[in-house]
Amino acid sequence: MSITYLGHSAFEIKTDKEKILIDPFLIKSPEYDYGGVTDIFVTHGHSDHLGSAIEISRKTGARITAVFELANYCATQGANANGINLGGWINYDWGRAIALPAFHSSSTPSGEYAGCPCGFIFEIAGNVIYHAGDTCLNSEMKIIGEIYRPDIAMLPIGGCYTMDIEHAVMASEWLGVSAVIPMHYNTFEAINVDITDFERQVREKGKIPLVLKIGQTLG
Repeated sequence: MSITYLGHSAFEIKTDKEKILIDPFLIKSPEYDYGGVTDIFVTHGHSDHLGSAIEISRKTGARITAVFELANYCATQGANANGINLGGWINYDWGRAIALPAFHSSSTPSGEYAGCPCGFIFEIAGNVIYHAGDTCLNSEMKIIGEIYRPDIAMLPIGGCYTMDIEHAVMASEWLGVSAVIPMHYNTFEAINVDITDFERQVREKGKIPLVLKIGQTLG
């Protein structure tokens, strides 16, 4: 299994047979080859997370998994969409995923209600990966850590629209992860941060900061 950072909150998770995208807003990876994508997970409807999901699904047949209302919207736009909601496992050929609470807002690009925002836990190839979506620090993360025991967390750190570095570091403690991948930072002026500050604070807690360059692959 490998994880590739595509910028902002977008990631590719790849197994021997599957190619999975999360929040494919590809402004930082315009040359990304989405051929062979099998699944797309979208945490909420804002354009910097829905991104190219509908277009990729139309062209490849990849299945979009999103909260029910957002999935319905994607389906009306010609995508192959699978509606879910918080708290239920969904099984896939590569493993399983569950949608969990995120504290944010969600609407379609045209301003329609898109259901609740979410994060995802992925159980894949013996790994437990948590993508928090857009969220503030919240006590649900303690429960996520207790029940799902993620190995790696992808956490927003840019502030303004989500939690900042300090709160992301606190989230990593509540989640009990050994490593943290930062996301949702340095894309726009409002979310610019000093990434070395993140690295320092994470290390001070005895955890590994996995700061991936755009296009860099882990694993």
